[in-house]
Amino acid sequence: MTTGAWLKVLSASPEYFYLAFLGQALVGMAQIFILGVPARLAAVWFGPRQVSTACALGVFGNQVGVALGFLIPPAVVGNHEDVKDIGHDLKILYYGMAVAPSIMLCLVLFFFQKEPPLPPSPAQASLRQQLPITDKSTDRQTYLQTLKSLLTNRNFVLLLFSYGINVGVFYVVSTLLNQTVLLYFANAEEDAGRIGLTIVLAGMVGSVTGGIILDKTHRFKECTLVVYFMALAGMLAFTFTLTLGHIWVIYITAGFLGFFMTGYLGIGYEFAAELTYPIPEGTSSGLLNASSEVFGVIFTLAGGEILGAHGDIATNGTLTALLLAGLAMTLLIEGKALKRQAAITLRHSHTHLEQEEMLTTQT
Repeated sequence: MTTGAWLKVLSASPEYFYLAFLGQALVGMAQIFILGVPARLAAVWFGPRQVSTACALGVFGNQVGVALGFLIPPAVVGNHEDVKDIGHDLKILYYGMAVAPSIMLCLVLFFFQKEPPLPPSPAQASLRQQLPITDKSTDRQTYLQTLKSLLTNRNFVLLLFSYGINVGVFYVVSTLLNQTVLLYFANAEEDAGRIGLTIVLAGMVGSVTGGIILDKTHRFKECTLVVYFMALAGMLAFTFTLTLGHIWVIYITAGFLGFFMTGYLGIGYEFAAELTYPIPEGTSSGLLNASSEVFGVIFTLAGGEILGAHGDIATNGTLTALLLAGLAMTLLIEGKALKRQAAITLRHSHTHLEQEEMLTTQT
């Protein structure tokens, strides 16, 4: 990501468009890996009553970056008549975008620890106990074997598709938001940008709220179903309030949609970690991100074509039908197939038995 950001610094000139494209591609590829970090870090560093909130805060950080993306570039880069002035503003923007990840890279290189000295949860303790007795030459799964294990896990595959559909629909809504709003409100470009910001900010709150609720209840499937259903309701509300002619109503329905649709991100990561334990959380969340990117590209291209040919009602109706299909897939996931919670329960049982044996021996 840092390399791509510095390439963009060098590309702030019309003749270096290819360099800007290369830098953007590197940043985009890095995003797949970075988006999977919160679930892994949360599992390694936080206990069972903190892990979902920690993951949600990681997703929250990502959404803060998206929100800043709505605010900072328009404030820094002006719409000048002279291309050189635009290039000057872009150079300032790109320097800021390169210095920040460079600082983070140095902090990670010099201060980042792989794991805490003591495991923060019974699930992590079980994993550490298994590592010393593992024969590295024969028993350690390769990455391809891990992928095979994930892709043959029926519950995870259902989540993989339902997650990709949800986030893919969110990408379409965000990408086509400006065009959709302008169909009903002339000269509302600034309002469209603020509505997009509202979606992101509401999603940040939704993400943290979902993490806290998961830590309190550990009801992963139930929370996922509720959030998915409310995202579906938000999509319907957003679709049919556009025709009312009141821009303030769109702010409300878009915020409602963003709260649940973006709030689903962290919940999806944690649900995947529960379904696929002891496979590393970074692998499962990486697949979820890849699924969302694939569905996002397909849905965005299709959504643009439908919007141009048949209008926004047909487009949003299609997106609503896709969310309904994703909700149906979520219903098919077995709610009792929570392997990480089972490991925690088993670990507690073993600890309790060991304590009883020690008391009996002392007696």
